[in-house]
Amino acid sequence: MSSNYEGYKSPLSSRYASKEMQHLFSDQNKFSTWRQLWVWLARAEHQLGLEISEAQISQMEQHVKDIDFEAAAAEERLTRHDVMAHVHVFAKQCPAAAPVIHLGATSCYVGDNTDLIVLRDALKLLLPRVATVLGQLKQFAETYKALPTLGFTHLQPAQLTTVGKRACLWMQDLLMDERALRRCLEDLRFRGVKGTTGTQASFLQLFNGDGQKVKQLDKLVTQLAGFSKPYAVTGQTYTRKVDVEVMAALASLGSTIHKMCSDLRILASRKELEEPFETTQIGSSAMPYKRNPMRSERCCALSRHLITLFSNAANTHATQWLERTLDDSANRRLTLSEGFLSADAALLTLLNISQGLVVYPKVIERHIAQELPFMSTENIIMAMVKAGGDRQVCHEKIRVLSQEAGAQVKQHGKDNDLVERVRNDSYFAPILDQLDDILDARTFTGRASDQVDEFLAEEVEPVLEHYADALRTVQHIQLNI
Repeated sequence: MSSNYEGYKSPLSSRYASKEMQHLFSDQNKFSTWRQLWVWLARAEHQLGLEISEAQISQMEQHVKDIDFEAAAAEERLTRHDVMAHVHVFAKQCPAAAPVIHLGATSCYVGDNTDLIVLRDALKLLLPRVATVLGQLKQFAETYKALPTLGFTHLQPAQLTTVGKRACLWMQDLLMDERALRRCLEDLRFRGVKGTTGTQASFLQLFNGDGQKVKQLDKLVTQLAGFSKPYAVTGQTYTRKVDVEVMAALASLGSTIHKMCSDLRILASRKELEEPFETTQIGSSAMPYKRNPMRSERCCALSRHLITLFSNAANTHATQWLERTLDDSANRRLTLSEGFLSADAALLTLLNISQGLVVYPKVIERHIAQELPFMSTENIIMAMVKAGGDRQVCHEKIRVLSQEAGAQVKQHGKDNDLVERVRNDSYFAPILDQLDDILDARTFTGRASDQVDEFLAEEVEPVLEHYADALRTVQHIQLNI
C-alpha cells in the first residue's frame, strides 16, 4: 500500500516555508500562469487584428485553473516537451481555441514570463517580511537603547556599547537588504513577446511585416501581465543576469540573518539574551535543563543554504552560450524556488525570534562588573590627576593593582577585585567619593543611546513608512515546528 511518506519531500515545503510562498512556486500556479499567458497573447493578437474570436478567448479563460496534471504528465512522456504537453492538454479542453493557442510563441514565452511573474510576486511577499522584522527590532532598540552591555572585538570584551545600539547594527544590514530587494523588484521587467531567438521574426510574419504591430503586441502583453516595460532585447530567454541579481540580493539577506542569529547564539551562551522558549519546548533529549537557541540555529542553517545558491545562478549565467542553452532549466527549477523558500522560511523564523527576544539585565550587569574595573583605569587616573596627583605615579599604582586583580581572575577563578584594591589603597583617598560615578557603566557608552534615536528616526522610520499597511496588520508568528 502506497504512502505519502515513501517519497522525498523538500523540508522547505513540509517544514519551513509559508503556504503563500509555496503556492507561488507550485505547479498549480505555474501552469495556470502559462494558460493565462496564452489568454493574454490571444487577446492582444485579437486586438491587433488577427483572426481570433472572443468566443475562442472566452473558452480559454474558462479553463485557466482546471489543469489535468495526469493528462499533461502522460503527454510529456510522449513528447518529452513540457510546454507542448500542456498546449495539447489545454487544446483538448478548449477545442474551439486549439488553433490559436501559443500562436507565434516559443516555449520561453510561457516559461520565462511565468518565472518573471513569480519572481515579482515572491519579491513582493518577502519585502514586507523584511520590514516587519525591522519594525520589531526598532521597538527592541528603543526599549534597550540605554542599557549598557559589553562590546566585543575579536570576540574579546571591549568598550561598552548598549543592547539597543547592537540591535541597530543588525537593522543596518537589513536596511541594505531591503534596498537591494526593492531595487530587484523595481528593475524587474517582462520578457514579453520575442520569438525563438529574440528577433520577433514569427510575429513579424503573423502581422505581414508590420513591425509597429509587433511592438504593440509586445507592449500590450507586457501591460496585461502587470509590468510597465519588457526587456528591450533578449535571446531566446531573458538574460540570466536577472537571476544573478535576484539571487545575490537573497544571498546577501542570508548573510545578514546568519550574522544576526550567530550573535544571538553567542549572547544566549552567555545567558544575556534569549530567543523565545515555550513552556513545553524540549531543549535536549539527554539534558532536560538545556534551552538551546534552535530558532537561531535554524536561521543560520537555512541562510547558509541560501548563500550557496548564489553560485548556481552565477555559474548558470556564465555558461549560457549565445542565444541560449537548456542546461539552465533543471538548475533554475531548484535554485530560484529554493532561494525564495529558504529566504521566506528564515525571515519567518527571524520574525518569531524578534517578537519574543528576552534580555537579562542582571546577567549583563554581572559581566560588566567583571570587566569594567579594567576599563575604568584611565578614568581613575584622570580623576587622580585632577585631584592633584602625579599621572606617572598613578599609572604605576593602577598597573600593579590591575596585575594583582588579573591574577585573581585568571589563576584562582575569582571575581575581579580591582575596585576593592583601589578602595583599600590610601593613595586613592582623594577620589574615593567619586568611584561610584567613575564606575557607572552608563558613562562608558558614549553616544550609543543618541545614535539609536538618530538612526531610527533618520534611517529606519523612512523605510518603514513604505510598509505602513503591512506593519499595521502584523500578527504573532507561530512556528509549526
